[in-house]
Amino acid sequence: MRIVFVRHGEPDYTHDCLTEQGKLQALAAAERLREEGIEEIFSSPLGRAAETAAATAELLKLPVKTLDYMRELHWGSTDGTPLPSDGHPWDLADLLAGDGWDLTNPGWREHPYFRNNRVTENVDMVAQRTDEWLLSLGYERNGAFYRCVRPDDRQKTVALFSHGGSSAAAMGHILNLPFPYACGLFHLEFTGITIIRLDRNPGQQRLPCLELANDGRHINGTRYHRLADM
Repeated sequence: MRIVFVRHGEPDYTHDCLTEQGKLQALAAAERLREEGIEEIFSSPLGRAAETAAATAELLKLPVKTLDYMRELHWGSTDGTPLPSDGHPWDLADLLAGDGWDLTNPGWREHPYFRNNRVTENVDMVAQRTDEWLLSLGYERNGAFYRCVRPDDRQKTVALFSHGGSSAAAMGHILNLPFPYACGLFHLEFTGITIIRLDRNPGQQRLPCLELANDGRHINGTRYHRLADM
């Protein structure tokens, strides 16, 4: 199975919707995704992600299924203890790297930047719910990997439209990357496309394959400029 992660287009955060440029990005992403063989579309319930998903759904004539847990992450101190950048995980990842701290350390939850940071609870929730979602699609978590429990070996492709934080949490969990490392690794641009492939053979357990990461050529190339000029 292939999971196509798509970040939302340029947002108007105040009104939780897309800007005019974001709408053009969503249309360009839909055209880019036309030939990916997507069979199901999932989205965060937040407006900016749902609106981005709608462009692809309309083009492919597919419904959008909501995954409530994929709304954007929240961060900040849980007990009033000050945190650098108010606990913003991308800033913290940069600070840790600057300090020479090992971002691949599986004990990141105990670091002072994350021990009392509400983002840690959010990340763990996304991990748990992602495993539940993948099980519903035929992939059972077994230790650090996923076993295909589908009855056939047909390659299925699904798309998930969400946010930079929740996507990093979900992708990091699937790929067994500690969350701070995933934040430092995945700087997802608006409508950036990342594809993770799981083994399609029933009963098999394999390492997930990162097929594509943060592909934004549909908005950075001539096609996007032509759309923007329309």
